[in-house]
Amino acid sequence: MTPDDFRATAHDLLQFINASPTAAHAVAEVGRHLETAGFLRLREADAWQLAPGGRYFVVRGHTSVIAAIIGSEPLPAAGFRIAGAHVDAPGLRLKPSAAYAANGYVQLGVEVYGGPLLASWTDRDLTLAGRLHLKDEGGGLRTVLVRGDRPLCRIPQLAIHFNREVNDKGLVLNKQQHLPPICGLGAKEAFDPRRVSTLLAEQAGLDANEVVAADLEVVDLQPATFGGLDEEFIFAARIDNLAGTHAVLNALLRVGDPPAASCVAALFDSEEVGSQTLAGAGSRFLDATLERIAVRDGASREDWHRSLARSLLVSVDGAHAVHPNFADFHDPQHRPLLNGGPVIKINAQQRYATSPETAHWFEQCAVRGGVPVQRYVHRTDLACGSTIGPMTATRLGVPTIDVGSPMLSMHSIRETGGILDQESMVRALREHYVG
Repeated sequence: MTPDDFRATAHDLLQFINASPTAAHAVAEVGRHLETAGFLRLREADAWQLAPGGRYFVVRGHTSVIAAIIGSEPLPAAGFRIAGAHVDAPGLRLKPSAAYAANGYVQLGVEVYGGPLLASWTDRDLTLAGRLHLKDEGGGLRTVLVRGDRPLCRIPQLAIHFNREVNDKGLVLNKQQHLPPICGLGAKEAFDPRRVSTLLAEQAGLDANEVVAADLEVVDLQPATFGGLDEEFIFAARIDNLAGTHAVLNALLRVGDPPAASCVAALFDSEEVGSQTLAGAGSRFLDATLERIAVRDGASREDWHRSLARSLLVSVDGAHAVHPNFADFHDPQHRPLLNGGPVIKINAQQRYATSPETAHWFEQCAVRGGVPVQRYVHRTDLACGSTIGPMTATRLGVPTIDVGSPMLSMHSIRETGGILDQESMVRALREHYVG
């Protein structure tokens, strides 16, 4: 592959991010790519008929998806090669009765999801995206994805004339009082609280009277783009962790003839809030899916456990690149660079699941893929974040490594990545699948 391939993969990531303002949109986009590539969609409630070499995927709750290529060798002999990531991102989610009028403004009540950098959400053009739930003819509900196509709301900062010390002491935001965006003008007496869902329904060509409920988020309207003097950067929302999701998906799509091991891509919701949900990595979604693959055609539970013992899992999530203005926040010997290749993440407190054996495995994958590798260790005196890696390794008993592409401004509404790192991660993950 040529340098143009690195740019093409980065451009494809931008398109994926732009199409995925919420986890549900991201899973729909993943499903579209999988079906285009010939993967058959399964449903958890149906009986599965799986064949060697078959390509399948299953979605749970609109927001998590697992895809698999059944290997050519029996699972007890070859095991699984699993790569996992998460599709959700920190941000602001609308409360059920979100819209209200106060002091002449129409505002939206929001809850904070995960750990966003709240100051980055102020004074930006924002819109709404998510799911509308509508009554269907059978008396149940059908779900439709929606997104605003123009600026609908904004979180205005307080003028400096009222907060003279903001530049010295920083912006402090009360989550209940200071985060509700403004989205219009109006008095309480004339305000229709269904206006928001009605607008999104009409924009999507739906009958607003059929809307029963809505799951909506405040999202950045600015599209992902290249930046820098030589366009060496990616500027985008939700790089954490749509870059990981995109890399896992594309590595799986690059697997040609089925390798000996069964290849699995596991993309979860809820990582930013702890993963302990129906569709999160803390659920049995992955466990149950792997078990159904392993015990097909009369195979035994013994075969299932032998399969796990021969498996490997790569957890892919964002990694901290060294910040040029805050380099002292990084360990001096572990300062990853943008465009420096995938980062192996290590933590003595086991916030990352990497071991010497799994680190060596991924390094060899990178060598075969022709890409460099970096290492990251958090400063000893700072608390370290975590990923889906440790909980998945604990529950499945599968050797696991935590890796990620380097980035700046993690959890900001606009994050920064390197244009070369996406293709590098895809190459290393593909070698993980086929190696």
